[in-house]
Amino acid sequence: MNHQGRPEASEKLELLLVTGMSGAGKTAATAALDDIGWFVVDNLPPSLLMDLVTTVTQRTDLRRVAVVADVRGGVFFGELRGALDRLTEQGYRPTVLFLEAGNEALVRRFESARRPHPLQGGGRILEAIEREREELASLRVAADVVIDTSLLNPHELAGRVRSAFSTPEETGLRAIVISFGFKYGLPVDADMVADMRFLPNPHWVPHLRPQNGQDIEVSDYVLAQTGAEDFLEHYSELVAMVAPGYLHEGKRFVTIGIGCTGGKHRSVSMSEALAQRLRKQGIETLVVHRDLGRE
Repeated sequence: MNHQGRPEASEKLELLLVTGMSGAGKTAATAALDDIGWFVVDNLPPSLLMDLVTTVTQRTDLRRVAVVADVRGGVFFGELRGALDRLTEQGYRPTVLFLEAGNEALVRRFESARRPHPLQGGGRILEAIEREREELASLRVAADVVIDTSLLNPHELAGRVRSAFSTPEETGLRAIVISFGFKYGLPVDADMVADMRFLPNPHWVPHLRPQNGQDIEVSDYVLAQTGAEDFLEHYSELVAMVAPGYLHEGKRFVTIGIGCTGGKHRSVSMSEALAQRLRKQGIETLVVHRDLGRE
């Protein structure tokens, strides 16, 4: 806080500069940042950095902004050092993420993609890479985080980025539990699907039929049935078991479909109960009742 009690600039906005060698994985890195809630601006001319920061702080509630700046900016890239100095003068201290890779890996990637290096012109790829390395040398030295991607695949790189720039609650798996009726079709985005038609149907209990799975009478009826609690225990354990694998593969969101015949009673109650168990396991969980209300 400053002497007038207002937040300092650095307290209001977390600013990340993503830079480094062309072909070193900035696309995968920024996709990972976007997944964990960063607002990402790609290939911004450095002279506009201060304008971006001013706009973000005055007109939005964004608190984490990542800016990609590299040699694609051509003559504008030479303005980066001065832009960073101006930000520092205004109380912002950008974190610098620098991505690099060995010459062999970079040449292989450019040849595989069949795209020219931004500095290649009519010359050889290797010459362009060496020139870029020289231009970025001072940024490389000043970087806060350096990741060598020579031996990393995109999933591994994304994992490194998430580990470095996630808040603790963002490093875990997030789940969406969708209740649905099989007669209306499977949720097309479901990663896992479970069938609740092994439980007795409240539809055939006259006083429960007009209610739905969110009503306490229906929920108590469904959860009291043989196998309901066992299913919840084992299925929540199953989700916890596969969570590390999902995260290792760069998948931070899992969609779980819980179905019954019409999506009104059993699937709704069991979705709510499963979500409660997942939350207790530390998995942030949202519940969506897709077919509730349909005839």
